[in-house]
Amino acid sequence: MSEEQKRLYFEMVDNKIEQHGFHVTYVLEEKDFTPFGYSSGLYKNFGIPEAFVSGLPNGLTNTLITNYAQAFRNQKVPLKQKLVNLIDRFPVYIIPVKNEALNEKILSTFRLYENNYFESVQIIYPDLDGKFPEEIGYDYDQEILGNVN
Repeated sequence: MSEEQKRLYFEMVDNKIEQHGFHVTYVLEEKDFTPFGYSSGLYKNFGIPEAFVSGLPNGLTNTLITNYAQAFRNQKVPLKQKLVNLIDRFPVYIIPVKNEALNEKILSTFRLYENNYFESVQIIYPDLDGKFPEEIGYDYDQEILGNVN
């Protein structure tokens, strides 16, 4: 990506944050690389941790993060509890994640906050058989960056 492309991209991100309070960045799947998406602006504008989702298509990732933002805006986020109403397709858990674990992933978010404090969470979901990452037999390409238990 050229410097001009980066400048235009970050300008677009900043505009979306200004207009909507946050922006969702999605990083596409490649060979031997799990796709992911993340928010920028939620901690600053909505008072909730930035959200990270691994392994889902763009549409589902955007829906999960947007629903999370709408459901918990300026509220306490329920951590490590099964949530059945964040999306109508499957239950999810929200787990805390240390920002250091996201260091190479949430670049737009780190740029937004520079050296300022912010918190992050990961929204985790079950595999196709309804099993979550801590359960025996779990089988899905979802990178878990926080502590599930």
